[in-house]
Amino acid sequence: MLSDTLAIILGGGVGTRLFPLTATRSKPAVPIGGKYRLIDVPVSGCLHADIRRIFVLTQFNSASLNRHISHTYRLDMFSSGFVEILAAEQTPDNTNWYQGTADAVRKAMRHVSQHEAEYYLILAGDHLYRMDYRDLIEAHRDTRADITIAAQPVDADTATEMGIFRFDKAGQIVAFEEKPDAQRLAEIGRSVPAGSLFARHSDEQPFMASMGVYVFSRDVLHGILEREAGVDFGRELIPAALTRHRVNAYLYRDYWADVGTIESFYEANVMLGRPAAPFRFWDPRRPIYTHLRHLPGSRMTDCHLRHSIVSDGCFLDRCQVEESVLGIRTKVGAGTWITRSVLLGADAYEEYPPEPGAPALGIGREVVLDRVIVDKNARIGDGARLTNEANVQHADGEGYYIRGGIIVLPKGSIIPPGTVV
Repeated sequence: MLSDTLAIILGGGVGTRLFPLTATRSKPAVPIGGKYRLIDVPVSGCLHADIRRIFVLTQFNSASLNRHISHTYRLDMFSSGFVEILAAEQTPDNTNWYQGTADAVRKAMRHVSQHEAEYYLILAGDHLYRMDYRDLIEAHRDTRADITIAAQPVDADTATEMGIFRFDKAGQIVAFEEKPDAQRLAEIGRSVPAGSLFARHSDEQPFMASMGVYVFSRDVLHGILEREAGVDFGRELIPAALTRHRVNAYLYRDYWADVGTIESFYEANVMLGRPAAPFRFWDPRRPIYTHLRHLPGSRMTDCHLRHSIVSDGCFLDRCQVEESVLGIRTKVGAGTWITRSVLLGADAYEEYPPEPGAPALGIGREVVLDRVIVDKNARIGDGARLTNEANVQHADGEGYYIRGGIIVLPKGSIIPPGTVV
């Protein structure tokens, strides 16, 4: 076990950009890839790196996240490892809730600091990637950095949505700017000087962006949180730290996605079914762990499937599924066509027949879904057609939402038979 490292996973804010998927759950609890939740990604990464002391900071809609973690990550009772929830709390000294990423860590330190650690690994709970954190921590040690930030090359369009930094030839960060506009990007120029250790990246991706993955040496983090009043790492604490600390970059070139918006969440899921997908949950060396369920294998009767993922316990009857993800316990009726869609499945099988006239749990017969996200426990009646043929980009309808042209059905939605969206 990496006994000198303790991980802190940030549970995120309200999650407005992922609404309505975050209407009843926090961002890290959002299902992904058919059977996982976003929180499984950083927790699994920590466990593979032998980091077994993990705090998860939560605040909004945290019940399902708490339940998932407590049921899934029960580490050996004879070791000192744990995956523990730290919910936002009011104290006699502070009656405010978390105001940002740094503020969340600052308020949690009264619990975190009770555990000995030389390094703190701070992670986001809504990213999709597979990093070996051992390499990151080793780079932090070898360069004698005070703070190390994981970085990825990005293009100009992506750079305006992220924290961008420049560093010198040795890889030390000399400037950091959160979400610069296009004009400011032109002034900043390339992130990496010629001859740098990090200079080998394309002209199409001339900027280095923060992945929101940090390693802090213990005393440095304590000092910054006590000295600085800022509430956000990217906007306030990291720029302030550059003047008195050695802040280094760790270059990460593999797949990474911030799935904190409906569009990015949708694209990340649909990508998973492609033959050359840049990310896969089933990596034999470092799989992503999740809650163990006792579900039967899926049953498919005379179906056509292409570039799709079908999770455990599904029942598909004479349907066509293309470039889609079907979550656990999904039921699809005969004659239905599902394309480029993400179905999160159901929490349980339907025990009793639905009320007369009400759709059964799952997807009915002769339904057409195209570019749709269907949250858990939805009921879509026979003959419904959800295709957004008018190409509406943003709308709030009765029982559905449209975000970025993608139709989103919230958890427990009921779509009557014959509905057209």
